[in-house]
Amino acid sequence: MKLPKRLETIANLVDNNVNVIDIGCDHGLLDIYLTLNKNNYCIATDINKNALNSAIKNIEKYKLKDKIQTRLSDGFDDIDIKNNTTAIISGMGTNTIISILKKADLSKISNLIIQSNNNLDELRKKIIKLGFYIENEVVIKEKKIFYVVIKFKKGYKKYNQFDYYYGPILKNKNYLDYTNYLLLLNQKIYNNIPKKYVLKKIKIKQKIKKLNKIKRT
Repeated sequence: MKLPKRLETIANLVDNNVNVIDIGCDHGLLDIYLTLNKNNYCIATDINKNALNSAIKNIEKYKLKDKIQTRLSDGFDDIDIKNNTTAIISGMGTNTIISILKKADLSKISNLIIQSNNNLDELRKKIIKLGFYIENEVVIKEKKIFYVVIKFKKGYKKYNQFDYYYGPILKNKNYLDYTNYLLLLNQKIYNNIPKKYVLKKIKIKQKIKKLNKIKRT
């Protein structure tokens, strides 16, 4: 089966033969793909009954009802988390993602694969505070929208403020289109900040300087 580019990117970051919990599984196609192609053991969950029913129909279509579990659940509620689990949360905002993670027992979760729709600096900072470090990051562009998919692994590494903003892995990968997008965005923000807010303008100017440095490497 062929996945949309965003879901394929997520799938590529999942290790083979591991337990997976897909929070907000929607149509369940990611779980089907992981089961068929990477021999993963998936629990597909969604808080929306209609979305979960759509996933169940697709799972039955691929004759995987005995291999993929489904749960109507708010985040990790009432889910038995096994050792060495990879949790996937995508297509939500950062506040929602962090709220889900803070309510969960993360002791048995080894990896988090996250795709947030906003506030990536806050996302990185708060998940790192939960006891994870950034193992990998990938930027894709689909239907004129940039998506950043981040793989967090249990453990600790130290980061600076620009790492939180741009991504400690991304800054070494030279995603030129994404860098240009952030440059234009920050330049627009800088131009719209009134002159009296000197510190805000300085902070944005520092980001622009660092983004230009990445662009030149």
